[in-house]
Amino acid sequence: MEALVCKTLGDPTGPLSSNSPIFISTSHPIPPLNSSTAVRVRIKATSLNYANFLQILGKYQEKPPLPFIPGSDYSGVVESVGDGVSRFKVGDRVCSFAPLGTFAGMIVADEKELFLVPDGCDLVDAGALPVAFGTSHVALVHRACLSSGQVLLVLGAAGGVGLSAVQIGKVCGAIVIAVARGEEKVQFLKSLGVDHIIDSSKENIIESCKGFLKARNCKGVDVLYDPVGGKLAKDSLKLLKWGANILVIGFASGEVPVIPANITLVKNWTVHGLFWGSYKINQPKVLEDSLKELLSWLAKGLITIHISHTYSLKEANLAFSAIKERKAIGKVMITLGDHSATRSKL
Repeated sequence: MEALVCKTLGDPTGPLSSNSPIFISTSHPIPPLNSSTAVRVRIKATSLNYANFLQILGKYQEKPPLPFIPGSDYSGVVESVGDGVSRFKVGDRVCSFAPLGTFAGMIVADEKELFLVPDGCDLVDAGALPVAFGTSHVALVHRACLSSGQVLLVLGAAGGVGLSAVQIGKVCGAIVIAVARGEEKVQFLKSLGVDHIIDSSKENIIESCKGFLKARNCKGVDVLYDPVGGKLAKDSLKLLKWGANILVIGFASGEVPVIPANITLVKNWTVHGLFWGSYKINQPKVLEDSLKELLSWLAKGLITIHISHTYSLKEANLAFSAIKERKAIGKVMITLGDHSATRSKL
């Protein structure tokens, strides 16, 4: 099968060559069914997350031994099943996530790790769902217990996880304030009906947010969703009300913010670190329930997958460039097989 292999750590955005850290293998071994409950899936779509980029750079918290096939969430069609499989049959459309291995033609998973994609849901959309929307759903619903009428502040709101947080916030009935950079991203967020949008490239986040909160008679922000870190996160702390929840999602800015313990104490803030992938080991039922609810929301049209760029496996370096250069509004996808040329920039 075809697979993208990371042989050395480094920047994957350059032209694919013998010197680049990633290369395309056209004769990679097809993974065998390794148990009676194993299911082999022919992958149709797999998404790029910022974590995948960091992992190839060697800057992510999980560092797999070399060589490895990167990739996390995916969708596809069941190609074969083990003798003990009862939940799926050949031809079923499924989605899931894995620690590694989705940038390839096929992957093997245990049947308990797979989710049936509802009728009417696009397979590419389903492949974009688990990590980004799963992260935001667990963070906002399970950890912060976001409720109707609360104020949610989303940093990096036009990125993959940020955009999912905006949508989930609206489903929960929250007042959503979105921070993004650039007019194109601002206009896109307006189309989603976000309550207030701040362009960080030309607006003061504190002044803009305080003006909106005053006009809405709100005392402050109830939940801060932060996949960015850096100065933006530090400034946002000044907007939080007593008893607020802070969700630490990631550090796309490259700078880890300091949250003062003394102010956290005085204002009774709760700080949640959210490493979504660790739930698979520690609380897998939370992930299972979360993804089932998200798939039902997708089927009902409560959430929409916004795909900014789609590439083939051979264009993986261009896909990583879109992530690195912050070009994406929503998700960047790699598609294989029948879907490989069906969706371009949206």
